[in-house]
This record gives sequence, structure tokens and C-alpha cells, in this order.
Amino acid sequence: MSTATGSCLCGAIRYRVDGPLRPVVACHCSQCRKTTGHHVAATSAPADCVTIEGEPRWYRSSDSAERGFCPTCGSNLFWRRPGHLSIWAGTLDTHPDDLKLASHIFCADKGRYYEIADGLPQSAQDDPALALATRPG
Repeated sequence: MSTATGSCLCGAIRYRVDGPLRPVVACHCSQCRKTTGHHVAATSAPADCVTIEGEPRWYRSSDSAERGFCPTCGSNLFWRRPGHLSIWAGTLDTHPDDLKLASHIFCADKGRYYEIADGLPQSAQDDPALALATRPG
């Protein structure tokens, strides 16, 4: 079983993932752009495989999901819906060697100031086949 750890900038929120992480997906939706200032690069894991230390603040950003951030330093860390937790890849302290950017979602909403030119699969909106795929554990 693989284990990964991560934290916010100030260390008030720490987390551990016991199990495989999904490949990294770049989300270009307007909510991710507004909360981070750019697109989000996130991995994910089943919520029951993640242990969070500290008290993130959760913001309900839609009818189906919440975004978690550190109330002290403001670091964006998580996006969750029942049973699923996306983790901002840049907050990982340990990086599994096989964890790579695999695809882009919500490309129709991307900022006009950049191009996506890495040749990876793209979806104009959400694509569960891209966003929920898991890598072997």
C-alpha cells in the first residue's frame, strides 16, 4: 500500500493518504480559477483513505461539493463530495514517482491567457472517465 502526505503552507493542516492516488487532472472550471487564481492540478483518493489533522474550513461551492482550505494561511487543499476527496497536487509533501498529469477537464472555461498544448486528453466540461480514473495501487 502506498502512502502520501501533504500540508498547507503554514502546517496547521496536514493529511495522509493510505492507498493509491488518482493521476493528476487539471481542472480549468471558473470555480477552480477563482479559488486559486489559475487552474487546479489535483489528484484524488477515496475519502476513507485520507486522514486530515487540523481543522480545514469548508466552503460549499455547489450543491454537490465543498472546497477545503486552511483558515490560517488560506492554502487551498481539497475538493470533496460524498465518498470522494480531490487533493491539490501542489500540497503533497511526498510525490509518488508514477503520479503524473493525465488530462484536462472544463477546458471550455479555461482562462483566455494560456493555451493547453501538452497533448493530454481534454474535455470541454466534466468527464467522469478522466476525472475519476485511478492508477494501480
